[in-house]
Amino acid sequence: MRASKRIPRALTIAGSDSGGGAGVQADLKTFAAHGVHGSSAITAITAQNTVAVAAIHAVPSEIIAAQIDAVMTDIGADAVKTGMLASAEVIEAVAAKIREHGVKNLVCDPVMVAKSGHRLLEASAVEALRVKLLPLARVVTPNIPEAEVLGGMKIRDGEDARLAARNIASYGPKFVVIKGGHLEGAATDLVYDGSNFDELPAERIATKNTHGTGCTFSAAIAANLAKGLAPLDAIREAKRYITEAIRTAGSIGAGHSPVNHFHGMKRDSGGETSE
Repeated sequence: MRASKRIPRALTIAGSDSGGGAGVQADLKTFAAHGVHGSSAITAITAQNTVAVAAIHAVPSEIIAAQIDAVMTDIGADAVKTGMLASAEVIEAVAAKIREHGVKNLVCDPVMVAKSGHRLLEASAVEALRVKLLPLARVVTPNIPEAEVLGGMKIRDGEDARLAARNIASYGPKFVVIKGGHLEGAATDLVYDGSNFDELPAERIATKNTHGTGCTFSAAIAANLAKGLAPLDAIREAKRYITEAIRTAGSIGAGHSPVNHFHGMKRDSGGETSE
C-alpha cells in the first residue's frame, strides 16, 4: 500500500470574525486555498460585519492555552500565525505556548485596529507584544500605523519605513514586512531580514473590498512556510496571492467587503467561485 502524502499543517491563534472576512475565518480560508490543513485557537469572539465591530468577548487565557495544547499535541503545526491578541495576559500565555511547543515558523500579524477603526489591542499590551512575542517570530507583518507603534516613530516615506523596520528587528524577529498600503503611490511592501532590504511592489487597486487583507496576507505567509518555502519566497508568494484576492473581490455587505480567498479556484457555470 502506498503511503499517503503528508498534508502541511498551520495553526492560527486569532479572534473570530462573525462576518467571515477577517480573523480566524479568513485564516482558515487562506490555509484551505493553499492546500494546507488549518487549525485554530480562538482568542476572542467578535460581533462584527463589514461596517463595524459591535462587541468583543475575550476568551480566557487558560482556554486559549488549552486550545493550542490540544492542536499541537495531536495534529501539530508546520507554521503558526497570530492575529488578535487583545491583552498583555493573552500575549504572555501565547508566547509561553509557542516556546513550549518549539514553534520555529511563527508569523506575527500585530493586529491593533480593525478596518472599521475599532481598537483590538489594549495600549498596555504593546510592550508585551514587543518583548514577549516578537523575539519568537520568524516573520512580523505590521502595516504602517502598526509599524509606527512598534518602531516608536512616525513613518512618512520609504526611508522612514526602513528605519522603523530596523527598530522592529531589534526586538528579535527574523523578517520584518512593513506593508505599504497606507503610503502614497504603489502598494509596495518593504521586507527586512536583519541585513538586507527587498521591495515587493504591486499596483494600487481602487476598491473598498479590503476587509481581512492583513489577516489573509499573514496567513498566506504561514501557509507557504508550512509547505516548506523559504521565508522570502513565502512572503513573495503571499504578496501575489493577496494582490489577486483584492483585485477579484466582490461586494458583500455595506462596508469594506472581504477579499476573495478562493480566486485560484475554478468558477461554476453560474459565475460564482466554487468553494
